[in-house]
Amino acid sequence: MPWFSKKSKQIEAVPPEERVVKTENVFVKCDGCEAHLYKRELEESLQVCSHCGYHFRIGARERLAMLFDDGKFEELDAEVISVDPLKFVDTKPYPQRLTQAKSLSGLPEAIINGRGKVGDHLVLAGAMDMSFIGGSMGSAVGEKVTRLIERAIKEQGAVITFAASGGARMQEGTIALMQMAKILGALARLDQARLPYVSVITDPTTGGVLASFASLGDIIVAEPGALIRFSGERVTSGTVGEKLPTGFGKAEFLLERGFIDQIVPRPQLRERLGFFLTAFRAASQDLRWSL
Repeated sequence: MPWFSKKSKQIEAVPPEERVVKTENVFVKCDGCEAHLYKRELEESLQVCSHCGYHFRIGARERLAMLFDDGKFEELDAEVISVDPLKFVDTKPYPQRLTQAKSLSGLPEAIINGRGKVGDHLVLAGAMDMSFIGGSMGSAVGEKVTRLIERAIKEQGAVITFAASGGARMQEGTIALMQMAKILGALARLDQARLPYVSVITDPTTGGVLASFASLGDIIVAEPGALIRFSGERVTSGTVGEKLPTGFGKAEFLLERGFIDQIVPRPQLRERLGFFLTAFRAASQDLRWSL
């Protein structure tokens, strides 16, 4: 009897159409320079292109996780959601749009509120998300921003908002526009309490959100390349009766004209915000909003 035996195996050739390396969900094409980016490296760089610095849009929960220490925060006001006060119907009923938005975004509303620490500072932060009906501001968004500010006054905390919005929500009509005044009243009380408010404007921020709380921070910061303007280029050009200059509505254009205070790349944003909060506290001897 032989000590060793060999089993024959038939080797099957792989069909030519299957002789490919599958790269789906491995690479992402940059909208700025069209480079193909390794998805894991893009995640490690906080969704910023390593070649051209293009800032990809990110979600509200990602924003808050990047802000707070160790990515930990307590979500607030999740029960505040939109309803259909006007029984509005465009190409589809408003409740159907809300249901689809919740399903697609995984969010209860177009803004997420959170409480947490940034260094040794107590921060109440709200982050908007374009994936929920274009980040539009309806009554629920207005209520959540107002509650965020009122809670900061009560708890002596700082307020930070991350704006990303197409403006007021048309399906709620005048009710949506009323949120502008509502939030401004809360910000006036925050100012009287001598508590800091930092507005971070991301791509894109337009309409009623820009015309209200996004442009009223004690310090206004924008991400590189963010689109920031009240209306579209065609409407704005027609209103002023002139051709708009190159770069109109971009963060860099507005920085040169004093509308925003700084442009801060996303990887540096958390550290810079912490610096601002420390400076606010040092500048006000009776400011008691950190724990």
